[in-house]
Amino acid sequence: MKINVNIHRLSSELEDLASFSDAPPSDEGTAVTRVVFTNTDLEARTFLEALAHKIDLDVRRDAVGNTFFRWKGSDPSLAPVGTGSHIDAIPHAGMYDGTVGVLGGLEAIRTLKEAGFQPTRSIELLLFTSEEPTRFGIGCLGSRLLSGTLDPEKADSLVDKHGQPLEQVRTAANFSGDLATVKLPTGYYQNWVELHIEQGPLLEREGLPIGIVTAIAAPAGYRFHLEGFGGHAGALLMPDRKDALCAAAELILSVERNTLATGVIDTVGTVGTAQIYPGAVNSVPSRVTLELDLRDIDPVRRESVIEAIRRDIAEIQTHRGVTITEELVNADPPATSDTTIVSTLEAVCTESGIPYKKMVSRAYHDSLFMARIAPVAMIFIPCRNGVSHKPDEYSSPQAIATGVHVLAATLARLAAQ
Repeated sequence: MKINVNIHRLSSELEDLASFSDAPPSDEGTAVTRVVFTNTDLEARTFLEALAHKIDLDVRRDAVGNTFFRWKGSDPSLAPVGTGSHIDAIPHAGMYDGTVGVLGGLEAIRTLKEAGFQPTRSIELLLFTSEEPTRFGIGCLGSRLLSGTLDPEKADSLVDKHGQPLEQVRTAANFSGDLATVKLPTGYYQNWVELHIEQGPLLEREGLPIGIVTAIAAPAGYRFHLEGFGGHAGALLMPDRKDALCAAAELILSVERNTLATGVIDTVGTVGTAQIYPGAVNSVPSRVTLELDLRDIDPVRRESVIEAIRRDIAEIQTHRGVTITEELVNADPPATSDTTIVSTLEAVCTESGIPYKKMVSRAYHDSLFMARIAPVAMIFIPCRNGVSHKPDEYSSPQAIATGVHVLAATLARLAAQ
């Protein structure tokens, strides 16, 4: 079977999908803002469904808006092979994050159809709802519910910045019903493969067209509340100070020091936000809130880092005279790719003469949660300068075509078993 990816068709569709955006034009590139359940998001979903109908895929939507596009196999009783990603985009993002996995998955199915391939197992393209945490503050909302990782009642009680609960918002978007029905049974998919841009620089730096993901790092999120003693910047003398921001600075450096101390490149720690009270140049900070994102593919090593940070916190409290309380925001376990799917991806690349490397995904994706209910793997393609979540996010047509080729050939092999 000869696989001929129509990259002109796919590139045109990526451009069309990018036009569904609430972002103002940008000099940096194609800016996309597409927040879940906005009119823009719903219009983009309609665009995608129209493309699926053109090639006679069966369409099903669940109560939270996850949408399934199925190409029936010759034996529909067998568990299908799944692929897919997301199309929601954070404010002022780029046009390739997630969309390459959705429209690339659609192109893979079309390419196989045009090559005359008939799958034994059905092949299902899945559009996830709200991979981005933009509206409801939690990432991978759809895949968390599909995998049973998120309690349905808790999910429906999530509110957006306007105080609107998820249940109200999704119902208004015509996605109604009990969220408990969203969960897929274990074994629903025989295999799951997601195509995605790398969102990092390694493939481009090494001149490689394909990354085969062997593990997906998972974040643990923590919030630290530091309470000191504030006062006038001139009147409060230095020996009497309990400066919460100085303590926060020590805590941030503790994160950096203990993360580096693992000596493993897969351990990363980031303090990305700091709220300072009262936030005036002439006032000693009395309260600070920090948010930490700590990631690794090894949960034991990740826990060892936070334990080391806690030991430093005890010392900071003592010598700074402040109190520091810890709040766990989330702690998702990492995922390991299925060895059979990884072997299939390697075989496809080798037989097609496509260089590749095995690598870790340090960003987390819907596949992290699909791993709870199915064997998974991911295909990465390079993106320019490793940039993502920005208007200058870019992946070349050649890179996308190569990724879709590998995806299509892999789906064909898995769906023939």
